[in-house]
Amino acid sequence: MNNDYGKNITINGNTYELILTTKATKEIAGRYGGLENLGEKLMKSENFELALSEIIWLITLLANQSILIYNIKNADKKELLTEDIVELLTTPFELVEYKNAITAAMIKGTKRTVESETDEKNVTSG
Repeated sequence: MNNDYGKNITINGNTYELILTTKATKEIAGRYGGLENLGEKLMKSENFELALSEIIWLITLLANQSILIYNIKNADKKELLTEDIVELLTTPFELVEYKNAITAAMIKGTKRTVESETDEKNVTSG
């Protein structure tokens, strides 16, 4: 995948790219009410188990975006991750690292390129 759009993580020796697509954004909005509510929901989780479940859901969702994109472009299909697979093949320590990767993927997915035009009246000559 093109790493300009996502952030790579490794689960059990396999590399997955976490990508925030429009499809993933819609699913996050359905679960949390929007991207802006995601961070608040994760930070205010009443219990550790719920917080872990939400991080695992996000990892699964974002990693599956790159698999779905791959499957559209290639004849040999890759199997999607499930939350159970992610839970079994990760450790709580890794989830902290993945949480940072989720944040990076979200930033890359919502990044806008802003170009400014040169305004001649604001340019000073030396």
